[in-house]
Amino acid sequence: MDPKEVAGKKATEYVNSGMVVGLGTGSTAVHLIRALGERVAKGLQIQAVPTSEASARLAKQVGIELISLEENSVVDLTIDGADEVDPTLQLIKGLGGALLREKIVAAASTHRIIIVDPSKLVSELGTRAPLPVEVVPFGWPVVQRFLVEEKIFSDLRLRPQGGGPFVTDNGNYVLDCRFPKGIPDPAKTESWLNHLPGVVENGLFVNMADIVIVGHEDGACRVMERP
Repeated sequence: MDPKEVAGKKATEYVNSGMVVGLGTGSTAVHLIRALGERVAKGLQIQAVPTSEASARLAKQVGIELISLEENSVVDLTIDGADEVDPTLQLIKGLGGALLREKIVAAASTHRIIIVDPSKLVSELGTRAPLPVEVVPFGWPVVQRFLVEEKIFSDLRLRPQGGGPFVTDNGNYVLDCRFPKGIPDPAKTESWLNHLPGVVENGLFVNMADIVIVGHEDGACRVMERP
């Protein structure tokens, strides 16, 4: 079985009728949205806030009612994937390009569940995946210069797409930053990055996961709760 599908289906067990649910973005979230669509077809009554245009399109296809944060600024439960999860359930997210909306919806949520396969578990953040930093197009060269001058990255590049830069749903660019030995202090790094002029948001999600569900090929799930 696909571990991502296993985790996505398990996460739907936490969803009850009457909830406002935040829908994540990415390959694992696709399985979640489809599984929720199956439950909706059987009578589950929910409203959902998508974190990307892609998730919104899929949710509509499977019959999930969508609302905006303007209509309801409190989300009962958000379920999303992650690119890295450390032992204390700190996260790196954003390789799917939706980190800003994902963080806004997560911040608006009462509870947050992360669904992953075992390859996303790391001993320290930044050891496998790059850290995405979303920047405004006008200022991205300035942000890049600031980051290069810090001399803490092993690689730093503007994310490409086709013949130009990748553009988020919010019209911004993404700088993918690799650390040579990981990120020893995610909270400090998150705060420092977000104070740089031109940075919109970064992919460090500190204390923004209550439960992590790890799916396995044999159909089993490991459920981890934040200490």
